[in-house]
Amino acid sequence: MAHGEVRLVVPHVRPLDTDDELAAALVQVRVDLKLPTAFSAEVEEAADAAVAAYEPPELDLTDIPFSTIDPVGATDLDQALYLERTGETLRVMYAIAEVPAFVWPGSAVDAEARKRGQTLYAPDGRVPLHPTVISEDAASLLAGATRPAFVWTFDLDATGAVTATTLVRAQVRNRRQYDYVEVQDLLDKELADESLSLLPEFGRLRAELERQRGGASLNRPDEEVVLVDGTYVLERRSPLPVEQYNAHVSLMTGMEAARIMLEGNVGILRTMPAPDPETLADFRRQVASLGCPWPENQNYGEYLRALDHSDPRALAAIHAATSLFRGAGYTVFDGEHPDETIQAAVAAPYAHATAPLRRLVDRFVLVACEAIISGRGVPKWVREALPELPKIMARTGSVASQLERASVNAIEAALLSARVGDEFDATVVSERADGGVIQIADPVITARIEGKVTAGSSVRARLVAAEIATGTVEFVLA
Repeated sequence: MAHGEVRLVVPHVRPLDTDDELAAALVQVRVDLKLPTAFSAEVEEAADAAVAAYEPPELDLTDIPFSTIDPVGATDLDQALYLERTGETLRVMYAIAEVPAFVWPGSAVDAEARKRGQTLYAPDGRVPLHPTVISEDAASLLAGATRPAFVWTFDLDATGAVTATTLVRAQVRNRRQYDYVEVQDLLDKELADESLSLLPEFGRLRAELERQRGGASLNRPDEEVVLVDGTYVLERRSPLPVEQYNAHVSLMTGMEAARIMLEGNVGILRTMPAPDPETLADFRRQVASLGCPWPENQNYGEYLRALDHSDPRALAAIHAATSLFRGAGYTVFDGEHPDETIQAAVAAPYAHATAPLRRLVDRFVLVACEAIISGRGVPKWVREALPELPKIMARTGSVASQLERASVNAIEAALLSARVGDEFDATVVSERADGGVIQIADPVITARIEGKVTAGSSVRARLVAAEIATGTVEFVLA
């Protein structure tokens, strides 16, 4: 679920032969972007020293049966979850990896993290934010291991609204690592434990609150490229309900983190302006031309939620909706509230606070929130870093976007490389001076086309080029 965090879903490629042309192209993307291939010896030694010197927090919450829900094979586990019913309402406990226990201010690990900004994900692997001795071991909430964490506790009322929030540093133990398919299967068969069985109720309550706020999200189907009998094919997968429920836990946490920092008059928010009337009007005209009209009495969040992802026209409408989710950034404040506090897609103040192993800014948000709630002053090292964080996250976010776009271009070219000369049914998503943008349904790919086209029309498009090495895909009108 992306609330204004518009990113293309980078597929995972399997298997990936080292002699394969696509594998070579993806390696070249990393080279062109000058991505780091390893941590320096100094950083690795500093990470080892921090792990060796680690002292656990005094509070012991290892009796709470936390569990994690992550993609299959994940090893950098940021969040562990426990839900329980308290009378007629719910309590949610959310443990977030305590990265500051291992990343000391001013250390070589801290300096390197500020250079990297975030973990970068590519189809053929990732470039981690922290050395793996921290991100995949000492700080990761691995099953069966006792780990330090920032533990949030949220008490909810009957509508799912938060009535009380606490945040403490404590030792926790993840009882079991689940993947999304596994949890969805347990829920469907009514075999989930008490904690997981409450997720659907929680998710529905929070989704309704989001609807009432006017929040919106782009729930794009995941796409995975698979090599079958020497040919690349694309598999599409819509998000499972449990993924939406779990995302609402993180969303709620980010909203509470923003509230706490605003009340404490210091922090960093994730903000995004609302789309202006002209942008909304353009979007309304565009989706009408696509055959997916947006009712006048419906806000754009409800409209996006109602789209049928199995309809190519709806996928084109979702592509067009990226115009509504622009201008996201980070807003720092210290001493007084900023002019802008709202993340428009969330329709509330919001902060990044749940992925410190993978995103730099979350570490500072968590420390600030814990200090404010405990009545202590926010540490000087946090306050001094705040003004630099927006620039770091913008710079590294740009690199992440370039990595994803270039990787997707190469993959799309690979999918089509054996079909040059073929014709495809396509929907015109938008018009341009020298042609337009089309979306073909099989495989689901958006690409440029030459020739005079009209937005919303159906056309036959002939593929004239698909070069994996350059990620070039070209269509002309048939």
